[in-house]
Amino acid sequence: MLSHHALPVRGYGGTQRVVAALVQGLVELGHRVSLIAPANTRLPGATCIPVPRDVLLGPVATLISQLPPNVEIVHAHYPIQHPPNDLPFVQTLHGNLRAGDSAPPNTVFLSLDHARRHGGTSFVYNGLDPAGFTFQPRKADYDLFLGRLHGAKGYRWAIEGAKRTGRRLLIAGGWRPSFRRRIRFLGEVDGARKRELLAGARCLWMPAMWDEPFGLTLIEALLSGTPVLGTHRGALPEIVTPEVGALHDTLDDLIEASRTIQTRSSEACRAHATRYFTHLTMAEEYVRIYRHLSGTGALPPGRPTPYTT
Repeated sequence: MLSHHALPVRGYGGTQRVVAALVQGLVELGHRVSLIAPANTRLPGATCIPVPRDVLLGPVATLISQLPPNVEIVHAHYPIQHPPNDLPFVQTLHGNLRAGDSAPPNTVFLSLDHARRHGGTSFVYNGLDPAGFTFQPRKADYDLFLGRLHGAKGYRWAIEGAKRTGRRLLIAGGWRPSFRRRIRFLGEVDGARKRELLAGARCLWMPAMWDEPFGLTLIEALLSGTPVLGTHRGALPEIVTPEVGALHDTLDDLIEASRTIQTRSSEACRAHATRYFTHLTMAEEYVRIYRHLSGTGALPPGRPTPYTT
């Protein structure tokens, strides 16, 4: 496993948390994992090999010389344009490419929509360890927005929804705008505070205005038993079903859906996430890809959730 960030992450670091979850899942499945990453990387169960960041981002031949013996496959979590030809190699794209850019060779995407938009077919859904989240069926009297306060994330719709319904809204993000009395800004949150907020929320607002490659906050909420309000952008329709949330593409429709969002079962939200989006499910899918690549030299297509259209 190749990571150009030290692990585990301090702060949010969605990509780094996914890499750590994948390592955990592979180890729990009985695989031996070597993690090549910057110094101070420590993950239980993995053999951590410290390599300077400039080597990780430098010529691939120099990087490959750092591999331990008897490696069966190399999996990078940042783009490598010219991967080695003499050993099985995959790389996960954790974001969207800029217009006109093409995906590097042997790229695995994060969802069917993510793959389609970049001309690929192979994808694996992100997953997290359910044990890292607090399941709380009894919800408090607030809605939650959790993410970067960027227009593409749709936080303005969450604010407008709170204004028009009179509901209490808690916003956790990266900068502080000015809000009304019933809309409270919390700043960046992580760890126990984030788990508490996700578990207690009546719902999570995620009205994405851009094509989310995956949307890690979605499964964080569902693992906490919290339903989701979102749009049909990106991977959201592959993750959110009517039983665990509501997806609409106008603010008026989302506000109307917010009035009954609490009728979704917390148990159904948790069960849905633990069925499709755990660290073990993710690790099993990557093992399938590793084995297919090793046996055929090609990546297999991803396996979408049953309700994906």
